[in-house]
Amino acid sequence: MTADHSGFRGYYVRPGGGDGTERSLRLALPPDVPAVRLARRVTCEVLAAWHLGHLEETAVLVVSELVTNALRHARDTGAIGLELTSAGTCLRVEVQDGDPHWRLSSAPAATDESGYGFVLVDSLAGRWGVRRISAGKAVWAELDTSRA
Repeated sequence: MTADHSGFRGYYVRPGGGDGTERSLRLALPPDVPAVRLARRVTCEVLAAWHLGHLEETAVLVVSELVTNALRHARDTGAIGLELTSAGTCLRVEVQDGDPHWRLSSAPAATDESGYGFVLVDSLAGRWGVRRISAGKAVWAELDTSRA
């Protein structure tokens, strides 16, 4: 069985960022465990192509957490979308899924084995949030691309 990648595939560059360029990649991921590995690999390749390799570790961790959450909570809603956008000094990671419900969880207890995903995203991202889209929701996080 293959995933339907229509509507999420592509890479484009357009004027707009601080250096005059906005780069974006959209990809449909299958609603299955290999999606996390694919999302990590694509993120590494895209960051290298965009000369943002210094963000690789952080961005890959954020992508892994957001895609894993989409798989865990929206697996039965179809393809999961990954969008990476770089403009100016911002890298935006967005994961879209077909589940319109937002799960607001409290901080995990010290003995919990899971539930740390958004705690991690919150500590790594300058900003993050959730927005409604026509097919469900999109969870996004923004990372500062300027070198420390």
